[in-house]
Amino acid sequence: MNRAKKLFEIEALAENLMKKHKKLSLLKLKILFFASIYENLSVSMIIEKIGIKKSNFALMSGELVNEGLIEIAPAEIDRRCRVLHLTEKGRAELSSCEKEVEACLGASNPEVDRALDVLLEFLNKRV
Repeated sequence: MNRAKKLFEIEALAENLMKKHKKLSLLKLKILFFASIYENLSVSMIIEKIGIKKSNFALMSGELVNEGLIEIAPAEIDRRCRVLHLTEKGRAELSSCEKEVEACLGASNPEVDRALDVLLEFLNKRV
């Protein structure tokens, strides 16, 4: 199997693991995740990282704001830019999801963990 096919399969399987978290859609989980690791990144950069349309982001982020999971505020450096911040409720929800996915993955395996680190580093350089 070539690399592209392997990436498609990895993405599909990973999405299926995360869909088991019934409380939130996969897109909402992605927004929470990226908001947690890129707290000072602008909304437009998070949209680019996730790879969705602005209209989809606006709809999903609006729902997350209404659910009390994120806040959107002007950036301190450039007030024209907006940044996402997870609320305590958002952090708890993301943590709950991460625990559920970890439980699905089973016991930690150093070889698998290293392979995931290498794959993540590789993909971050390409995106």
